[in-house]
Order: sequence, then structure tokens, then C-alpha cells
Amino acid sequence: MLIFNEQSRLSTPELLQHSMKYRRNDPINQRKSNTSTVGEAIRDLLNVYRLQHKFDEARLIESWDRLMGKSIASRTTRLFIKDKKLFIQVSSAPLKNELSLSKAKIIEIFDREVGKDIIRQVILL
Repeated sequence: MLIFNEQSRLSTPELLQHSMKYRRNDPINQRKSNTSTVGEAIRDLLNVYRLQHKFDEARLIESWDRLMGKSIASRTTRLFIKDKKLFIQVSSAPLKNELSLSKAKIIEIFDREVGKDIIRQVILL
């Protein structure tokens, strides 16, 4: 703390240096060490509430059109994931046959999209 009297006056540079020393130690001006980005905070929230797996499943279902293409997506009537199994219902018999031959490729595409093992089996309805 500074005590000002007639005998001890600080010059302007000394006064600025002294005030900066106290400003640096001010908790308001210090960056908190436990700060995180919004993405990290959302990821932590999903992990704490054990929703990450459901979030990844919903993300895969939502990206079905983009991953599989418009022609397959337009013929898909129902799509859901349960117990790491992807259930697909299509309106076209030839497409159903084609998808049954490429089940491993569908699983590979989905694993690449999320980066995890979300789907283990593909079941065509």
C-alpha cells in the first residue's frame, strides 16, 4: 500500500509501475487455469451424464443422407440404432439385396465418421 505525503512523492512512471504490480495480482484480471473451450465443455457434459454414446448414434442417423447418398436415403423408410445394431428398412428389394452384400462397408463408413465403434451389426428389415 502506498502512503502519500509531501516527502515521498512517486514520479509518474513509478506510480504506473506500482499500480501495474497490483493489477497483475488482481484475481479479476487473471485468466483462470480451469477454463476450457465450448466444445470441451459440451464433451465433458455428455461424458458426465453418460450421453456421449446416444449423441454419437443420433449424429450417425442424422448423417445417413450424406454418408450413403441421396438415392439410398430416398428409399430408406426407417432407420434406428439399438444395442449397437443398425436397423435399416428400405422400400426397394434390389436395394435391400445390395445393402445386405455391403454390410461391412456400411459399418466401416459409420466407424470412420464418428471415430469409434458405434455399430457392430447391420440388420435389414
